[in-house]
Amino acid sequence: MNNQEYEQNKEFKSAFPNTFAIGTDIESIERFENKTQDDKFLKKIFTQKEIDYCLSKSKPAQHLCARFCAKEAITKALYSLNITGLGYSEIEILNTPSGIPYAKIEKHPDLNIKISLSHENDKAIAFAIISQN
Repeated sequence: MNNQEYEQNKEFKSAFPNTFAIGTDIESIERFENKTQDDKFLKKIFTQKEIDYCLSKSKPAQHLCARFCAKEAITKALYSLNITGLGYSEIEILNTPSGIPYAKIEKHPDLNIKISLSHENDKAIAFAIISQN
């Protein structure tokens, strides 16, 4: 389907409104193994709350990697909503008291962001669904 056909296809457009987006990312945890002591890298990508949380874990690299995946998944979803220009540290991945991860973007409080994170052995993955309120 080319762009003109897409614009003319109202059924397709109504099934996928511009206020809804998804993104996913998968990364190798190994990429983060030697980054746990690299303050410059950590502060460029993560907020202090994220760094503190991840470094408090017995395997911080897998937690850093999963949060990086979430930021990438969110960035991909935001791009499809024509929201660009956010740095990774502007997307914060936190946890509720019961451990459920959630995302926070101060510049865009109108976004409803749902995320799922997972890590196993050598890979981490994240999935994001975003809607605009």
